[in-house]
Amino acid sequence: MIRSELIAKIADENPHLTAMEATRAITIVFDTIAGHLANDGRVELRGFGAFTTRQRDARDGRNPRTGDKVAVDAKAAIHFKTGRALHSRLNSETS
Repeated sequence: MIRSELIAKIADENPHLTAMEATRAITIVFDTIAGHLANDGRVELRGFGAFTTRQRDARDGRNPRTGDKVAVDAKAAIHFKTGRALHSRLNSETS
């Protein structure tokens, strides 16, 4: 599901919201999560999962085209751990 599909689904399931209001709500939620993670915070959505940031060390990578070594700087990466309810739902369904 992409962002526009999420907005359309929320607008369809909530007839009192216009598409513009649904867009604004989704934007506020995503911006709040991103802002909190940018400040080394943790965002937990009960039953869904938790987003945290982890620091990746600097390392030597390789340019795939030439094979030359390239220095890759240290950076923060987002880590997601599923909540118990989501984990159970994903692993109990048989397709």
